[in-house]
Amino acid sequence: MPDSNTAPVQNTTGGYGLLKINVFRENVAQPAQNAEVSILDPDSGRVIEQAKTDSEGQLPPVRLTSPPIENSQDYNGERPFNQYNMRVRLSDFNDAAIDNVQIYPNTTAIQNVSLTPKTQDIVIPYPVLWGDFPDKIPESEIKKLPFPSNLVVLPEPVVPSVIVVHAGVPTDNTAANYTVSFKDYIKNVASSEIYASWPKETLKANILAIISFTLSRVYTEWYRSKGYDFTITNSTAYDQAFTYGRNVFQEISDIVDEVFTMYITRSDINQPLFTQYSDGIRVRRDGWLSQWGSKELGERGYSAIQILRQYYGYDILLKEAKKVEGVPLSFTGTLSIGSRGEPVRTIQNQLNRISNNYPLIPKLVADGIYGEKTAESVRKFQEIFDLPVTGTVNFPTWYAISDIYNAVTFYT
Repeated sequence: MPDSNTAPVQNTTGGYGLLKINVFRENVAQPAQNAEVSILDPDSGRVIEQAKTDSEGQLPPVRLTSPPIENSQDYNGERPFNQYNMRVRLSDFNDAAIDNVQIYPNTTAIQNVSLTPKTQDIVIPYPVLWGDFPDKIPESEIKKLPFPSNLVVLPEPVVPSVIVVHAGVPTDNTAANYTVSFKDYIKNVASSEIYASWPKETLKANILAIISFTLSRVYTEWYRSKGYDFTITNSTAYDQAFTYGRNVFQEISDIVDEVFTMYITRSDINQPLFTQYSDGIRVRRDGWLSQWGSKELGERGYSAIQILRQYYGYDILLKEAKKVEGVPLSFTGTLSIGSRGEPVRTIQNQLNRISNNYPLIPKLVADGIYGEKTAESVRKFQEIFDLPVTGTVNFPTWYAISDIYNAVTFYT
């Protein structure tokens, strides 16, 4: 039976959103061709769309009805999203069922489906702003560091390759642990906590707060130093909302890809601030970011850093982690037609390896020269992996190529 955070509510009309679907055989290294995907209306059970995935495990984006945009702009508005159910079938794998995929107006939802030999049933709860979730228990924004160990990254914070999320309160030893990539975790939390239809600078400010909150837990070994085997929980009383397998949103994903190495701090400390936040209406605390308040500031033209300083103080600054774990070569600058050198050769070699699993990406001669053929391969990679299609390797594309390269070399 659905609980109060998953109970179905009849879909309404007034706008449209897009749904992108990516299906994998167990992980991103193995796109699932010919998987049958059905999108259903949760009220009637009617099949709205049914099709099979292409060689990259994808379908063309599906246009679905949503409530009007006004619903997500007012705290007292009606439900701002519609929900749809999905069923995915592929021979030799058990069916996957994802219920309550959320669609906002003027946004693009991304639903990744990892098929496994075991039955997979995912029920997506309401976002925190709409649902009934425990309030955050206040903590100090600056943490005492544990005794140095091989798990603490000193002297500077780094972005971890993965996060282990405990699906319950810290003391619940029956709850599952999920290991997910750092970026996927941030995208999941942001899609669970705020509305993707809000202004871009509002989204960015909230995402930076989510990143800093998370890196504080990582850097201070908050749970591991207490004997737990996870990085963070999905309890909103202690940490941030997270639902394994939920849909995320393109508007949020793009920002996370741009800023995932940034965190909030102060000039006199050497750790990410523990940046707590609340809805700002039902719960309001001094020194915490107000989610609804940040939405209003974004509408008034405030930048992300200006929004953050309204809540965390005018002495905060943004700092970039100097290292991303699991990345063999850090980003050295944008690559485009005419670029030359070892970074170009690195990208060419990585794209060639990725193309073994994603054959629509053209093979390249790894000559270290960024010509039109390299730009074409980059564009196809960007198209497949939900990045802005520019043909240039900027910061988000560099790390996305690295992530997928690591996946295909590890799993195949």
